[in-house]
Amino acid sequence: MEDEAEIYDGIRSQFPLSFGKQSKSQTPLELIHNATRRTTGDEDVDKASASVKSNALPSVSKSSDDWLDSFKSSNPKNPKRNGAGGKLIGPSRPPTILEEDEEMIVGPPRPTPGRGVEDEDDVPVIGPPRPPSGSGIKDEDEDVPVIGPPRPPPGGDVEDDDEDVPIIGPPRPPPGQVETDSEGDTDEEDEDEDPGYRIPLSNEIVLKGHTKVVSALAVDPTGSRVLSGSYDYTVRMYDFQGMNARLQSFRQLEPSEGHQVRSLSWSPSADRFLCVTGSAQAKIYDRDGLTLGEFVKGDMYIRDLKNTKGHITGLTCGEWNPLAKETILTSSEDGSLRIWDVNDFKSQKQVIKPKPSRPGRIPVTTCTWDREGKRIAGGIGDGSIQIWNIKAGWGSRPDVYVAKGHTDDITSLKFSSDGLILLSRSFDGTLKVWDLRKMKEALHAFDDLPNNYAQTNVAFSPDEQLFLTGRSVEKNSTTGGMLCLYDRVKMELVSRVGISPTFSVVQCAWHPRLNQILATVGDRHEGGTHILYDPTLSERGALVCVARAPRKQSIDDFQAQPVIHNPHALPMFRDQPSRKRQREKILKDPLKSHKPEVPMNGPGHGGRVGTTKSSLLTQYLLKQGGMIKETWMDEDPREAILKYADIAVKDPKYIAPAYAETQPETILAQSDSDEEK
Repeated sequence: MEDEAEIYDGIRSQFPLSFGKQSKSQTPLELIHNATRRTTGDEDVDKASASVKSNALPSVSKSSDDWLDSFKSSNPKNPKRNGAGGKLIGPSRPPTILEEDEEMIVGPPRPTPGRGVEDEDDVPVIGPPRPPSGSGIKDEDEDVPVIGPPRPPPGGDVEDDDEDVPIIGPPRPPPGQVETDSEGDTDEEDEDEDPGYRIPLSNEIVLKGHTKVVSALAVDPTGSRVLSGSYDYTVRMYDFQGMNARLQSFRQLEPSEGHQVRSLSWSPSADRFLCVTGSAQAKIYDRDGLTLGEFVKGDMYIRDLKNTKGHITGLTCGEWNPLAKETILTSSEDGSLRIWDVNDFKSQKQVIKPKPSRPGRIPVTTCTWDREGKRIAGGIGDGSIQIWNIKAGWGSRPDVYVAKGHTDDITSLKFSSDGLILLSRSFDGTLKVWDLRKMKEALHAFDDLPNNYAQTNVAFSPDEQLFLTGRSVEKNSTTGGMLCLYDRVKMELVSRVGISPTFSVVQCAWHPRLNQILATVGDRHEGGTHILYDPTLSERGALVCVARAPRKQSIDDFQAQPVIHNPHALPMFRDQPSRKRQREKILKDPLKSHKPEVPMNGPGHGGRVGTTKSSLLTQYLLKQGGMIKETWMDEDPREAILKYADIAVKDPKYIAPAYAETQPETILAQSDSDEEK
């Protein structure tokens, strides 16, 4: 046996290494991400793609670690960045001067030890790390956290190697201009001039499937599953871990037949989600889309809403408590907010009746929790904003009441995590920022934000230094649907991102763990969810499903379409028609019934002449040729009779002589035309 093994080894050594089963060729990640590159219409995209083909650098996301290791081993000192060919949104990073023995680190450096940052394997660090001590940048525990990549080290030379990459916002100051005082704090003016935003906008994918506008969006806290609800009455579930490049949903639900989906919300543990539709009953589903329960509907004939066990008209919004996984909040058109326990579907825990500005029931258009679940806010149909503090013995009287927050219905409210800022979005085309300590007037109001949908929301960035909202498409407008991003500190517009040229942007979200922006669009014919990401900044999510190629079809996937034959359609099984039906069919056939041809009405066709001209072909041809003229159709009847009046007097022939002695003298009226002349 040993001799045979040696013989086989000797024979195998004579063949090349490429002999035998070859490994499957895999498409490089840079080419995959180039396929999802956002086009802006300028020449920078072509330049970026050309640079990728010539000297492509890898992504620094976790999903591309193998790619990064191969790059380091092949070219560790390449100074270029953003190898996926993507555009760098925000100030460009200055290169680091490397010594001969040093190795270049692609992407943001790892956090400094001892800063209290958790392990990357458990919770991924999104955004730049904290600066090292003594760098002159404010600590994150202060009021203004640091946004964007760290500042360049003093004395570092900044090279213009990113000339082709567009920069949004003012550039970073050169090294040496950041002055610090004796205590090591950065000057506030210099801090305000450094808005280093790292917004993932270079690539884009679209989750399609809905036939109308997508009005609801929810991403679970882990960032693995996405829910989208639409006006087509359905909810689609997407799983990033099991989805390939075809971007198809793995499940479709119809919560309530004939009712639009208006709101979706995940539980804090991501094991269940809440679905709010246009009906009066909200539903709870598990993570896989199985129905767990439906809340009860109240009695619409009871006048006092506090005595009903549930909502009596259509729901408008709903949200899960961010901390308590057994509590949810819903609002309705019946003018009430209700807090429910998911373990009891037959009655609510609390009924909140807002303070009305006029008699009658005023609908509650939206509702939300704060980050700690201790306060709720509601947007009322009269434009007022009302906030309630959840405490022992609290009732329906609002703790904060803003009578004229907006001039139209409020579509969304959002608390900041520190509990100091409240954002409100309305149909009046404005986005207002409120200081919860001074609610008499808004801190700032951003206008020129048309809104056509009652579900248009507002969201914060992961570090809450930016907030974003969608913009609807107006009639005769050339801008299209856009996503607008604003700075929380400076209260100014940072960027407008074009999402769709024809569809309005309704829902938006910026997931903190994925560092990806989601925006829903659509109209009455089509809807979808756009996911914006950057291979150098984002984690998992779209990066995973885009890189996973769809499985090739095999012979086992072939299914023959069965041919169904109706037995009564075959001649041998067909019943003979009755005599009466046969006779009626024969009478309708002119050949079998020997029925003469009916004269044609109107112009002739098919060799037959119509009866309106003449039944004779000769007369028809003479009239068409002009030889026979019929002028009586164009003459006046009165003039035609007067033309023979003189002849009848001078030469009477038939009737006139017989009545000549008895008839009176004929008197004819003169024409009015002569008198007018």
